[in-house]
Amino acid sequence: MSYLEGIMVGMASISWTADHIPDLSGRTAVVTGANSGLGFRVAVELARYGATVVMACRDLRRGETALKQLGQEVGRSSVELRQLDLSDLSSVRAFATEMKTAHRVLDILVNNAGIMAIPRQQTADGFEMQLGVNHLGHFALTGALLPCLAAAPDAKVVTVSSQMHAIGSIAFEDLMSERRYGPWRAYGQSKLANLLFTFELQRRVDRAGLRISSLASHPGYAATNLQTAALQTRKQAWIRQAGETVTRIVAQSAAQGALPTLYAATMTDARGGEFFGPDSFGGSRGFPTRVKASAKAYNPPTAAQLWHRSTELTGVDYAALA
Repeated sequence: MSYLEGIMVGMASISWTADHIPDLSGRTAVVTGANSGLGFRVAVELARYGATVVMACRDLRRGETALKQLGQEVGRSSVELRQLDLSDLSSVRAFATEMKTAHRVLDILVNNAGIMAIPRQQTADGFEMQLGVNHLGHFALTGALLPCLAAAPDAKVVTVSSQMHAIGSIAFEDLMSERRYGPWRAYGQSKLANLLFTFELQRRVDRAGLRISSLASHPGYAATNLQTAALQTRKQAWIRQAGETVTRIVAQSAAQGALPTLYAATMTDARGGEFFGPDSFGGSRGFPTRVKASAKAYNPPTAAQLWHRSTELTGVDYAALA
């Protein structure tokens, strides 16, 4: 390869878009939180390039609207809508049972659904809501779908985290934030948990000899319903207004924010244990690139302890990885 060709390849990698997604015909994908924002854009592009896509949504009414919109954008495609409420482990189990009946092989699982910086609430199982939905729900879902993932020739699990993981810490002595709660503190903990889970899952599938790649992504600063909902929780009107102004000026679109997840989910050079995010403005916007998480996200003892606690809390033991 000449020097000029090398430059051109580098430029192409920097400006990777959904147009570079390979043919996904014959592959099955599950996208959680697919009714809006990043999840919807991921579902659209996976379907556009031939995958059978299962849109896993808590609200079926909103899911139906999204399904119709996806059909209008993509045209004829193989897309299903199924109910999944990550704040209720019985819903996770029911969804997994349906999936194992309908699709014995799962090639791509995108753990995308999430909530951000809300007042303290609890899930149906008594977990703090942000940890319960963002981490524990996806931990349980991935474990329940592990037989389907293991049946695929080269399955990928992509878990969507956030740059806000850097402010998080895993408070094992108060995991559910019962003694001390802050919306952003709890969000940071849940997003750090996403990364600890991603890297620990890769370590465990490697030891088990399974052909599953566990990767993480973050969207940078993207204009989605998640951002809007977080701003609405702020009591001070001036903070809400300032946040809305910053979002209009700085944030990239949901379609652009979805690109790191799509790269991780579809490109053959995206390897297990890697983390993808935007390449510009301090990682807040741009095109997909490999990024480094905070050092605490790569701590194996913390990850193993979180895995053990998650197993206890959800009852999902990942028997295939034992």
